This record gives sequence, structure tokens and C-alpha cells, in this order.
Amino acid sequence: MSTSVLLEAGIRKANAVVATLSSDALNLALVTLSKHYGVPQIVVRMSDRDFAEPYRIAGANHVIGTIDLAVSTMTNAIEYPDVESMMHFEHGQVEVLKLPVPGNCYVAGRTVAQVAQDSRFPAGSLIIGYQAHPYEDLMIPNGSTVLEAGSTILVVTKPDLVHQMINFLGLCSNHPPIVKASHPDL
Repeated sequence: MSTSVLLEAGIRKANAVVATLSSDALNLALVTLSKHYGVPQIVVRMSDRDFAEPYRIAGANHVIGTIDLAVSTMTNAIEYPDVESMMHFEHGQVEVLKLPVPGNCYVAGRTVAQVAQDSRFPAGSLIIGYQAHPYEDLMIPNGSTVLEAGSTILVVTKPDLVHQMINFLGLCSNHPPIVKASHPDL
């Protein structure tokens, strides 16, 4: 990494730097230089957890652990196979789910208002996004938005309501069963 290359690239005027170099040591150097040149927003990919505190001391605003992210993604894929993606907020107090609306789904053909007023809809949950087709933009739905089969919705809910939300929507998994393997030495 060369400071002349960073200066030539305009680091002094940068609003953000994302450090995703090949090693934590190089990323730490980039975070330190970015802070030195006054970059206000510094995001870093961390491979080794021992670098978490050094990154924060050096001035990283966000430290994203690749192992934690991978484990969380895999766990969600196993535990919630019907959820296209899931994000945790406020240390896991809130979940945002990206869910398909298949033709056999309970909400297909209903409006957001009809869905929200259903007594079985998990209390405190909200439909916050709607994408009619994969190639269309995500929109913020209102009460009259009809949830079409083949669309996608974003739902915010509490972690303990995720299964209830999936069941309410009527999503059905078409995935192979999970086989637990054990080894006597483990």
C-alpha cells in the first residue's frame, strides 16, 4: 500500500473508505491512514477477531467480522430456509426479513392493510418494503398495496416472532431434510 496512491486517488476528499485488503495488518494500516487523512466514515472487513479493538482504536466506524457474518448467514439459512435474507438490528432485538410471496402464500392477493389487520399477524410487526418483481425497484408499501404472488416483501419483527411470521404467511419449505451427523470423537 502506498500513500502516494491513496493521495492520488483523493483520500483527502473521500467521504468513506472500505478496507477489504488481503490481510488484517494491511487493513489496519489503511484504517490508520484513512483516519489520518480525515476520512469520516471508515468500514473494515475483519478476518481475525484479535484485530477488533485495534481497528476501533485506529478509527474504524464499522468493523465487519467475516467469520461472524458467515456463521450468522449459514445459521439463518438452516433455521429459516423460507427467508431469503435476514438482518439483525440493535444487537438482535429486531429482525428485518426478506420473504417471498409465492402463489400459495396466505398473503398473496391481499392488501397490506388486510394483512396487518388480521388477528394472526404478529403484533408489533410491519411490512416495510415491497418488490413486485425482481427487476423492479423496492418500494415502501401503503395500506392499499396488493401483495402479488411472485413478489417479495420486507418485514420487520421481533426475533421471537420470526417463526410465527413465517407460519402466518403460509410459507412452506421445499428443502431436503437436515441430517444430523455425529462423530464419537467430537
